[in-house]
Amino acid sequence: MSEPRSGCPINAAVEVFGDPWSVIVLRDVMFGNRRYFRELLGSSEEGIASNILSSRLKKLVDGGLLTKEEAGRGQKAAYALTEAGIQTLPIMVALGNWGLAHRDGTRQLRVRAELLRDADPEMVESFMDELRELHLGSPRPDPDAPMASEQLAAAYEAAMAG
Repeated sequence: MSEPRSGCPINAAVEVFGDPWSVIVLRDVMFGNRRYFRELLGSSEEGIASNILSSRLKKLVDGGLLTKEEAGRGQKAAYALTEAGIQTLPIMVALGNWGLAHRDGTRQLRVRAELLRDADPEMVESFMDELRELHLGSPRPDPDAPMASEQLAAAYEAAMAG
């Protein structure tokens, strides 16, 4: 990790994930479980270019928000969230809330942010536990509890159908 320009914690955070593409890549790993370069490249609504994606993945790995699994010859390298990356979920929720309040968008792409905005705070914690299980291999504290990711997926599917 490189040294931030100042000792300000906001500056330090912005230097790691402050550009729009880094936030979009984190969003796609977090909410779309896109773990491979080609998945991230081909599935982004925003149409990220391959050189920008490569640069942002490296920046997120260097910044400690993602890890990159080394792949053997002919294999694809997988990316995973670190604990620091998982802890950006409340920031993503806050960005989504701001976007809902101050920007227009399509129903299909707003519905998950609305669900997270309107849910009780335990839903965000539950989703973070799911991400820990998926990316870090840490079992969820309550494996029988409803999964936040399933609720988010169902809301998206309902919006797409309606």
